[in-house]
Amino acid sequence: MTGKVFLVGAGPGDPELMTVKGIRCLQEADVVLYDRLVNRELLNHAKKEAQLVYCGKLPNHHVMKQETINHLLVKYAKKGLQVCRLKGGDPFVFGRGGEEAEECANNDVPFEIVPGVTAGIAASAYAGIPVTHRTLSKSFAFVTGHQAGNQEAEHQWAHLAHAVDTICVYMGVSHLPNIVKNLIHNGKSTQTPIALIHWGTLSEQRTVTGTLANIENKVKEAKISNPSMIVIGEVVKMHHKINWFEEEIAPHLPVVHG
Repeated sequence: MTGKVFLVGAGPGDPELMTVKGIRCLQEADVVLYDRLVNRELLNHAKKEAQLVYCGKLPNHHVMKQETINHLLVKYAKKGLQVCRLKGGDPFVFGRGGEEAEECANNDVPFEIVPGVTAGIAASAYAGIPVTHRTLSKSFAFVTGHQAGNQEAEHQWAHLAHAVDTICVYMGVSHLPNIVKNLIHNGKSTQTPIALIHWGTLSEQRTVTGTLANIENKVKEAKISNPSMIVIGEVVKMHHKINWFEEEIAPHLPVVHG
C-alpha cells in the first residue's frame, strides 16, 4: 500500500507563520525530510517515533543532492509511510517543489502541496516594506539571484528594470554587485531604493537600506550575509516609516532558528 507525500511550506522563519494545515501534516508524518532554513522549533510538532531526515543545502555544499531527496520521497511513500517534505518558505517559490512533485507523479506516488508564506513577502513585511502600495508599487516580481552572473539570463534584467515596480531577489547577496550593475546598465536609476533584510521574521532580523549607487558599501559595512532578501523599488522608502518589528519586537524575542 503506497503512502503519501506532503510538500509543506514551513514559512520564512518565524514558527508562528507556518499554516495550520502544514502543522497538521507535520504532526501526522511518519517521516520528515527537512531543509536547512526550516526553523528547528517546528520539528517539535513531529511524532516522537517519526524519522527526521536532514536535507540541508549550503551554498556550494549540499548535504544531500536533489536526486537523492527525490529518491527518498518515493522510497518512503512506497513503504506505505506518510512523508512530510518540510521546505523553507513556499515549496513552489524557488524551493524545487515542482521537481519533487513531478518525481512523485512519475512514480505513481500520491502527493499534496501545502503552500507556505514565502520570504519575499514575509521578510519585506517584517521590515515595514509592502511589496505593493497604491501609490508606489502596482506590480512585483520574484527572481533568483543565482542567475545574476549567467550571461544567458542577462536579458531578464533588461526586462525587470522597467517591467515591474518592485523586485524581490532570493539568494542574491553574493551576486549583489552583478544585480546592481545589470539594473543600472539597463536604465534603472542609481537612486532607486534598495534594501537587504537579513534573517527576516526572526529576532536577529536586520535591514540595511540605500540606493543602487551605495548599497554595496553599506552591505559591506554592516557585514550582511545570507540568508537575506533583497527588495528593490520605491516601496523601500516605507521602511523608515512603518518598520514595526525590528525596533520594538525583535530585541525581546528569543533566538529560534536552527
